[in-house]
Amino acid sequence: MEDLVINSRLIIPSQYLEASYSRSSGPGGQHVNKLNTQVHLFLDIAKCPCFSEAQKNKLRTALKARIDKQGILQVSCQQYRSQVANRNTAMERMADLIRAALKPVRMRKKTSVPKRAVEKRLQDKSARAKIKQARSGRDKGGE
Repeated sequence: MEDLVINSRLIIPSQYLEASYSRSSGPGGQHVNKLNTQVHLFLDIAKCPCFSEAQKNKLRTALKARIDKQGILQVSCQQYRSQVANRNTAMERMADLIRAALKPVRMRKKTSVPKRAVEKRLQDKSARAKIKQARSGRDKGGE
């Protein structure tokens, strides 16, 4: 198995990745019944020295649905009839998940409300008030 490339600065060596294979479900006839094409790819986040503690915490919170109680990230694939294609797809999915989880969150810049938006809101508000006032019957004259 080859190394998992997350980005140019982060590469996870293959020794920290573990793969297991099993029989796929679904259509495929006899091929499915005799070959182990489904791939389960595992990464122990705690033991992997590629991540800093902050990155490990970020991964644990962002990917908590895919991480088990032992802290192992699991990705599986059974999309293709080939074991190699499924393994490559699983590795790409894992890289995408890690890449997305480690992506820095952009801070929102505070901006002021444009004057035109304030004016439009007030105009809409007064127009609505006029509609309701006309509906109420107060302006119909003395009864």
